[in-house]
Amino acid sequence: MEALATAPAPSRPGPPPPTRCSHLRRPKALATSKLPRRVIAALHMDGPRAAPLRCTPAETDAVATTSDQTETAAAVEATELGNNGAPAPAADAPAASIEGLDGIKIRRRPVTGPSVHHVGPFQFRLENEGNTPRNILEKIVWNKDVEIWQMKEKMPLYRLKGPLDNAPPARDFVAALKASYDRTALPALIAEVKKGSPSRGVLRENFEPVEIAQAYEKNGAACLSVLTDSKFFQGSFDYLEAIRNAGVKCPLLCKEFIIDAWQLYYARSKGADAVLLIAAILPDRDISYMLKICKILGMAALVEVHDEREIDRVIGIDGIQLIGINNRNLETFEVDISNTKKLLEGERGQLIAQKDIIVVGESGLFTPDHVSFVQDAGVKAILVGESLIKQEDPGKAIAGLFGKDISPVSSAV
Repeated sequence: MEALATAPAPSRPGPPPPTRCSHLRRPKALATSKLPRRVIAALHMDGPRAAPLRCTPAETDAVATTSDQTETAAAVEATELGNNGAPAPAADAPAASIEGLDGIKIRRRPVTGPSVHHVGPFQFRLENEGNTPRNILEKIVWNKDVEIWQMKEKMPLYRLKGPLDNAPPARDFVAALKASYDRTALPALIAEVKKGSPSRGVLRENFEPVEIAQAYEKNGAACLSVLTDSKFFQGSFDYLEAIRNAGVKCPLLCKEFIIDAWQLYYARSKGADAVLLIAAILPDRDISYMLKICKILGMAALVEVHDEREIDRVIGIDGIQLIGINNRNLETFEVDISNTKKLLEGERGQLIAQKDIIVVGESGLFTPDHVSFVQDAGVKAILVGESLIKQEDPGKAIAGLFGKDISPVSSAV
């Protein structure tokens, strides 16, 4: 972590970085944005970027990172804390490596470039350790890196100012979970609007996201999770926006593989009230930086962990309100709900309780016994998708999951 904190920013092609907020002057119509000053300061952090698959030399076995959140975390802290007079890093300084920091095993992009090559009219694939994903999570992240670069080319941060101004106000995701737990004495439900997954394929052929969201809300969901990754989960930001515009009152979690701060702004512009941050792919400094951005934008952050090292890292980060324990290993996709109990045993669980952190159980929850098991372990909320979405009526399936009707109507009777 210290290495990342002191590493100078990687070099970038193109003209020198703009002065503070200078790029926000184009076009002139955007210069009078109503965004708060701190949001505009954060928007300044966008800048020119290298090609998405620019890699370090093959012999280094290190992954160069050009992620905006890593390079510009110092800029955010300078804005927030005055930078204590520290000099800015040299523009031509070497890039820092993500892999290995804080125990991160996921490489951000291929070390030796893409495996697909073109010679004349022919295409061939040359795979080696440096350009072949080692697991499904790494494959998703590599695809996401290219996808986000392409999206930022079309929609740089300064163009998000209008959508951010016009986005509906963020709703209190954490308060909604607490209110549901107090009302039912059962873990608050974050019901997932999910069409498919890499491991299960299509989960629901007749997929109407707005109707599903409305059914979840009617039957007792405290919040909703909306998958936005299109390639691997068949999700869409259009689903998120449509649900928000349909008048669903439940706060919405943008379920995405976030590797770049730009995604936070984009999610908020589409109506997200919370975002998912995955500790397996984000070093501590990136998580801390993104928590600051979420606070500026009024969003909550559900920080997901999978093992002891990740949860111990996350507990030590300031500003954590929600920790999600995923019982699914994102490298192998195997599920074991006893993982939740293992991670919350002993002093670790006591520390989480002292910090008033809400623990969210994720994956492998299909029956009332499963819900009781994770609740006894210390969970106060659960995120459930597959066991609901595959049912004929996903909304009514909530009662089957909990073994009782938890809808607001039943509580009032």
